[in-house]
Amino acid sequence: HAVRPTPTKLAMATIDPNLRSAPERGAFSGRAIVTGSVLSLFLACAAPYGNMVIRGSYMALDFSTPGAIFLFFLLVGPLNGLVRVVHSAWSLTRSELLVVYAMMITASAIPTMGLSEYLLTITTAAQYFATPENDWASLIGAHVPPWVVPQSATAIQWFYEGKPQEVSLPWQPWIEPLCYWALFAISLYLVMISLMVVLRRQWIERERLLFPIVQVPLQMVHQDEEGRNTFWRSPVMWIGFALPAIVSSLNGLHAYYNTVPDVELVSTIPILRDTTSILFRLSFPMVGFSYLINLDIALSLWLFNLLAKITHGSMGILGVASSEKLGIYGAASKPILAHYGQGAFLVLVMFGLWLARDHLHDVWRKAVHGDERVDDSGEIMSYRAALICLVGGCASMAAWLIAAGMPPWAALVLLALALAVFVGLTRVVVESGVAAVTSPLIAASTLVSAVGSSALGPAGMVGLAYTHVWSGDIRTFVMASCMHSLKLSEGMGRNVRPLLWTLLLAILISLISSICMILYLAYEYGGINLNGWFFGGGARAPFDYIAAKLATPTEANVGGWIHTVLGGVLMGGLMMARHHLLWWPLHPIGFPVSMIWLMDQLWFSIFIAWLCKSLIVKYGGPALFLRARPFFLGLIIGQFASAGAWLAIDALTGMTDNVVFWI
Repeated sequence: HAVRPTPTKLAMATIDPNLRSAPERGAFSGRAIVTGSVLSLFLACAAPYGNMVIRGSYMALDFSTPGAIFLFFLLVGPLNGLVRVVHSAWSLTRSELLVVYAMMITASAIPTMGLSEYLLTITTAAQYFATPENDWASLIGAHVPPWVVPQSATAIQWFYEGKPQEVSLPWQPWIEPLCYWALFAISLYLVMISLMVVLRRQWIERERLLFPIVQVPLQMVHQDEEGRNTFWRSPVMWIGFALPAIVSSLNGLHAYYNTVPDVELVSTIPILRDTTSILFRLSFPMVGFSYLINLDIALSLWLFNLLAKITHGSMGILGVASSEKLGIYGAASKPILAHYGQGAFLVLVMFGLWLARDHLHDVWRKAVHGDERVDDSGEIMSYRAALICLVGGCASMAAWLIAAGMPPWAALVLLALALAVFVGLTRVVVESGVAAVTSPLIAASTLVSAVGSSALGPAGMVGLAYTHVWSGDIRTFVMASCMHSLKLSEGMGRNVRPLLWTLLLAILISLISSICMILYLAYEYGGINLNGWFFGGGARAPFDYIAAKLATPTEANVGGWIHTVLGGVLMGGLMMARHHLLWWPLHPIGFPVSMIWLMDQLWFSIFIAWLCKSLIVKYGGPALFLRARPFFLGLIIGQFASAGAWLAIDALTGMTDNVVFWI
């Protein structure tokens, strides 16, 4: 089978050259685990507090993990530096710092959109928002398994509206449903980790994907041949740092003093008879991440998005449209393009597995037959353990979904679709560096479109609604954080098996503490007074979609099947061109995500990075590319550090809704 030639020297320049160098001993020391646990706990509690009470910049919403980078910036820079001055032996070593960062990015994938805020709000929304007008009580309520949701109407009402001051927090109604949900969540996370263990060698060692997002922490702890960290002494980096810091400070001060001018970073231009518009948003972190990727990937990301915009507008002029209702996630508002994208997305996953077939065969021989010629000592768990966790976790999740009301065949198909989406998105993130991305369609919408709501029945559709907790608005999830952690593990020494337990510890800390924090804040202040999305539109969305399908049952959408197949064929053609035509300028990875709304927000920043890198490489070569790289890394760190600083300031002053960073 053909694999794309190994990366160019320019591409390899984005990878820390000393990643495989002998690290300091004791990466998984007690102080590293304690530090990572404390910071994971802080992230899990601070993220919900930040977007519910302060309602400032989101620090744990996307794959960029701004909160983790902000805390790592403080830890590596002033805190660890101060400790090193006082007593050098007490400071954390490079490998210990990487362990801490791996725990933080894993923990940050859970508190908000990753799981917790959706878990608590979606499981109570059908009861709280039920009215005689929407008839949810008969359409939905009659089919809700009692063990999935709290059974106290008073506890649910207080969750949204706040409890009386003299009453203690009602924990009891939550214990049973949260225990059942914890069983599902742990199974899901074990499956995610196992899949990444299976694919790690293929993606990191064979295909040598770039992992642009982890270049930030790697450069922050990078040491030269003399053991010095030159990154923090780079004036170029601090110039890049200053740019978003100044802009964010002006916007932050504007919330306090309206005489201070704010800097507008967003503009739109209507095109094609106002059928659509092109959005220009400058995202400093996205410019920084996009500078680290290959030029053909960056070109495909912004160009395919513009082509999707033009296609959508042209279809509007010609009156070509679909009335299919697919929900609100991804590209669901553009059903035809959404199906094209989903077909392309599934082909991306299947083609990747086909390229990995030799490696997957090695994994099977090692896991099942114990073939000594296959070495899995460099993995965080053996291939046999990974296969057991994968099969056992999938069986556990399937049983859970069936008990929740879904037909067995539907539960299995949904799991396959959801895992394909998770793997595909993880591939997009680690290869293209797109820090905010979703799939064109979520698994639930894909299933309903493919077979119709009639095939699932009322109980199956209601059970499907609750899958939105973990597979709906998936802008971050543990699988991507796990793969980034596996990349970082190359700097943690030869024995990386302890990393599995540190990741599981971070998951456990984040899951428990974030749920407790959200429950406390909701009962103390009233959820509907805190965050309008998580306690409003985001909680209602699954049931609005399901109720419409129950009120008017649908059959399999033939048009959706056709557009999905056509999207897959087009994606296959792009992949064949990529692998067989050396002159082909476009990378296929840009097509499956070209039509989602997040790419509408990010394309301009990717374009700026692509233009800058093209000019730098053309006129300065790899040497100038390397010299300019700290500037673009500074854009990322400066934005996240400023956002974290303003959250801290707002928490002290009581200011709310002061958002200096969103995407």
